[in-house]
Amino acid sequence: MCLICGWVYEEELGLPDDGIPAGTKWEDVPMNWTCPECGARKEDFEMLAI
Repeated sequence: MCLICGWVYEEELGLPDDGIPAGTKWEDVPMNWTCPECGARKEDFEMLAI
């Protein structure tokens, strides 16, 4: 979950529009990726257990 805006990355959905296929684990998301809602960096995210 993004600590800036609260947007949640869901591994099972991925982000196909950003080139991240469904099923991509969070640790495999590129370090230079940014939040699609607010532009925060990957380091501004925290694991959220649902």
